[in-house]
Amino acid sequence: MDTFALVVTIGVALFFTYTNGFHDSANAIATSVSTRALTPRAALAMAAVMNLAGAFMGSGVAKTVSEGVIETPEGSKGMGILFAALVGAIVWNLITWYFGLPSSSSHALFGGMVGAALAGSTTVYWHGVVDKIVIPMFVSPVIGLLAGYLVMTAIMWIFRRANPHKAKRGFRIAQTVSAAGMALGHGLQDAQKTMGIVVMALVIADVEDYGDPIPVWVKLACALMLSLGTYAGGWRIMRTLGRKIIELDPPQGFAAETTGASIMFGSAFIFHAPISTTHVITSAIMGVGATRRVNAVRWGVAKNIIMGWFITMPAAAVVAAVSFWIVNLAVL
Repeated sequence: MDTFALVVTIGVALFFTYTNGFHDSANAIATSVSTRALTPRAALAMAAVMNLAGAFMGSGVAKTVSEGVIETPEGSKGMGILFAALVGAIVWNLITWYFGLPSSSSHALFGGMVGAALAGSTTVYWHGVVDKIVIPMFVSPVIGLLAGYLVMTAIMWIFRRANPHKAKRGFRIAQTVSAAGMALGHGLQDAQKTMGIVVMALVIADVEDYGDPIPVWVKLACALMLSLGTYAGGWRIMRTLGRKIIELDPPQGFAAETTGASIMFGSAFIFHAPISTTHVITSAIMGVGATRRVNAVRWGVAKNIIMGWFITMPAAAVVAAVSFWIVNLAVL
C-alpha cells in the first residue's frame, strides 16, 4: 500500500475532524452564550477541553463506524473510497456552515461513506445503515424534543415558587456544568467517528487489524483536531441555535443542554450508536421552547433546519461519488 495515500487520507480525515469541531461547536455552547452564562471565548475554551476529554471515554462508536456501515475495501481503490467519503463530508460541512445551517457532520460523513462505496462498487451494509444511522437519525430528535419538554416542565414545577431573578442567576451558573456535559458528549461521539475512519485506513494499509485496540496516537490526533476546530468557533451556526429558533433564558438553556448531554451519553455507552449532536440539541431546544407556548418556537426556522437534516446524507453521498470518480480517473 502506498504510504503517501495513507498519509493523505489520514490528513484529510483530521481536517474533516477540524471542520466538525468548528461546525458543531455551537452544539455545546450556543445556549450558554445566548443566555450570557459564559462569554464566547470562555465557552469555546471550555468546550475544546471537554471535547478532548470526551474523545478518550470509549471506542464503541468508532467500532460501529469502522465495521458496521460499508465493507472495508482493499488496495488503492479502498483508500480512494475513504478519501472521497471524507471530501463529500467536508464539502457539505463547509456549505452548511456558510449558510449557518446546523446540519449533522456525522450524517455528512455517513452519507459520504455510502456514496463513495456505491461509486466504487463496494458493499454497503444496508441493515447497518438503517439500524445504526437512519433509525437513530429519526428517533433521537423525537426523544430530544419530548425529553426537553418534560425536563423543562419539571424545572418549572420544582421552581414555581422560587424568586425568578435568583433562579435565573442559579441556572446561569448551572449552565457551566450542563454546557461542559454537552461538550464532553460531543467529544465522546464525534471524535470517535473520525477514529473509525482512520482505523479503516490503517486496516486497508495492513498497518492494523480490526481486533487491535485503537492506537493512542489516533485517539490523540482526532481529539486534538476536534478541540482545535471547536476553539475556532462556528459563529454563524451559533446564532441560529442560540437565537433564531427561540430566545432562551438560563433555565431553558440548562434544560436543553442537560437533555442533549444525557441522550448522547446513553446512546454512546448503551447502544454504541453514532447519533448527531446537532439533531439532539436542536430538537431539545425546540422542546424546551414549546413549554413557553407552542408558537414561541420559530417553526419556520425549525422547518428549514429539519429539511437540511434530510438532505445531508444524500447530498454528501453525491459529492463523495463525484469525488471518487475524479480520483479514479486521475490516480487509480
